[in-house]
Parts: sequence; structure tokens; C-alpha cells
Amino acid sequence: MSTPRTGDLPLHRLEVPFPHLLPFAVGSFDSIGPLSRANFPHRHAFYEIVHVTGGRGAHVLDYVHRPLEPPHLCVITPGQVHHWENTEELTGRVMLFNEDFLLSHPHDAVALDLLADRPWLRLRDPQDGIPDLLAEMEHEYQTLGAGYAGVLRAYLHILIARALRNREPGPERETAAPGRAAELGAAFIRLISSPGGTDSSVASCAKELGVSAGHLHALVKEATGQTPGRLIRHRQTLEAKRLLARTDLTIRQVARDTGFADPAYFCRFFRRETGLTPGDYRAAIGPGSSPQSGGIHHDPRIPSIAAAAKRTVG
Repeated sequence: MSTPRTGDLPLHRLEVPFPHLLPFAVGSFDSIGPLSRANFPHRHAFYEIVHVTGGRGAHVLDYVHRPLEPPHLCVITPGQVHHWENTEELTGRVMLFNEDFLLSHPHDAVALDLLADRPWLRLRDPQDGIPDLLAEMEHEYQTLGAGYAGVLRAYLHILIARALRNREPGPERETAAPGRAAELGAAFIRLISSPGGTDSSVASCAKELGVSAGHLHALVKEATGQTPGRLIRHRQTLEAKRLLARTDLTIRQVARDTGFADPAYFCRFFRRETGLTPGDYRAAIGPGSSPQSGGIHHDPRIPSIAAAAKRTVG
């Protein structure tokens, strides 16, 4: 297992070995591997959902220290910094997946951003079915029944919806961005995630939201840690991946539908963001690709955690 570094922090990549061949893994802390409880600050290039059912210690997310008080659920988004501190007898389940696993439900990425805004979601209702749902997902992942990939995606969609139900009435996160920044950041994410949103510019979004471009930049950066331009590029990349993987649109049409008038510029953009040309990406995971073809499960610009005989990712 390797942990390539980004700046001063290790960057963990998700690579799931055969026979799963999905940008997805779920299991206990032990079955996922030792990095699932890493005690040093690191970033992920993938999403992680952690359901803690027992244990002592603390979780540190974006340098905010939170004592464990099981049971609770935590969503960690790509780029966030986290680690476990002085944990003992940590139990529960860990789920790992990247953006490609969300292509059939693209709006789930927005929901995950909302859930990540309140780490360690307390599960108030023991009858909400989240523990049972996670157990079903692990069973599907282990048994590889017919159509298991679609079942896992559907279960993940349900899990996110149920987690949002737990979130809505809860108290505000103690480290949330100030009200106006959080409000504008959420409105901006909704805007660029709506149909046609990838065709937006920072200036057009600012006009739509009734603020200056400079004000939008400052408050979105405060609320999300990323600039509006970076978030737009992120959404454009995700939408391009979805169209390349799920449709037979030409590269020119995909460029047009993601806000690029010049297909050549789109190809340069996509390669810069993903490490692959649009054609190479489609050949790897688009229509007609098969599990035997291997697929792309990680950003080829960054070395991956080495796939071992058993899953050891985190």
C-alpha cells in the first residue's frame, strides 16, 4: 500500500481489486484495512461514509476535534483532512466510493456536500433502518449477486436520503460558516448542480444570485473551502463523465452540453482534470465496456493504493 503525498499530507486513493472492479468498497474497519482507522492527518481522493457503533477516542476532521459518541454517521468528502485519535475498540462500517459511483444519481453529490457540513450526524431514530441498510450493502458487496452494482447504487441513494432526514431537524454545526456564507454557498452549489448549471460562469452565477462576482468568490470560498471557479470545473468534469459513460453523444456534443463551445478546448480541459482524454475515458468505462476490461477506478495522475489479495483501502 502506498500513500502518495499532496503538499504535507498523504493522499489516499481508492483501488478495489478483482472481482469487484467498482469504485466502491464497504466493510468493517478490520476488513477495509488499517488505513480505515489511520491516526495521522491525510486526505482522500474519494468519499467516505463511516457508521460508528462503538468505541472510544476522537475523530479529527478539518482539524476540528470531536469525541466519539456512538452511534453516529459521518460523511467525509474528497479533499477533507481527517484522522482518528486515541481510538479503542472502534466498531462499525466504512464505505468508500468515488464520483463515478454517483453517475446514476448525480444530485447525490450535492446531498453529500450537505451531509458533510455537519460531521458526526447523530442517529436519533433507531428504527431509521440505516444499520440494516449498511448490512445489506455489505452482503451485496461480498456475495456479488446478479446486478449487484445497480443494487449497491440504489442502496447508497436510499442511505443518503435517510441520512438527510436525520440531519434536517438537528442543531447547527458548531464550526459552520457564518450564516450568509453558508446560505450563499449552498445556493451556489444548487445552481451549478441544476440542469444546465455546468454552462454557468462565475459572473452569470453571481448575477443570478444577486451578488457581485467578488462577493460570491469570498463567501463561497469561506463556506466550502473552494473557489466558485473550481466548483464549476468540478461539476463540469462530473457531468462530462456521466455523459461519456451513459450516453452515445459525440465528444463535440458532450463538450456543448457541459458548457464548452470549442471541443478541442474541452478535450484539453478534461485531460487536465482527469488525466485521460474523453475518448480514453469512454473506452474504459463507457457504454459497452465490460468488467473484464478493467475500467478506470482512480485518477491515473496519482499512484493508487496497491490492490492486495484482500481489500486494504481506507
